[in-house]
Amino acid sequence: MREPLAGLSTKTLIRSCADLAEPDTSGADSAHLAAVYMLRLLARRIQQLTTEARDLERCIRDAVAAHSPQLLERVGIGPDCAAALLVAAGDNPERLRTEASFAALCGVSPVEASSGKTQRRRLNRGGDRQTNAALYRIVLSRLRWDQRTRDYLERRLTEGKTRREAIRCIKRYVAREIHNLTHPPASPPIADLPEAA
Repeated sequence: MREPLAGLSTKTLIRSCADLAEPDTSGADSAHLAAVYMLRLLARRIQQLTTEARDLERCIRDAVAAHSPQLLERVGIGPDCAAALLVAAGDNPERLRTEASFAALCGVSPVEASSGKTQRRRLNRGGDRQTNAALYRIVLSRLRWDQRTRDYLERRLTEGKTRREAIRCIKRYVAREIHNLTHPPASPPIADLPEAA
């Protein structure tokens, strides 16, 4: 059984295992029958779970697009990260009056860690960890695909920051961007015009 399945890509291997024919039970040993049965069963289960995962991702994408489509247009923000950010913001609407409060909720607000003559800030260990993880995934995606983010990281590293501190700064900027996208500034009230005589 190994020879025809060796060297196949993952997709092809799963498809081949799912299409394995029922072995002839006459003269075959039980180990071979069990192996064929289990390979076919596992491959079909993988196909079913893959289909379910695609359906769920489509549902999440549609829900995010209905509520805040501008999030999905940004570099590095996929449906999973956008959903995590919207859930965190939606649970606490009264607390999120400023982008600083959103950053604190996400755990990306800077925390003073200065000592003596050393002036520095450290990573905030508080906040919603799932939202913080979503921001981290966005930053990693942008470091891979967005030249501006890579340039910013290089600039911060040449200033003497560690990579961890530079990523904390980028996460803070991403939190600001997301807050501004999901909570547009309220327009000032229009003053009542005097009635014409």
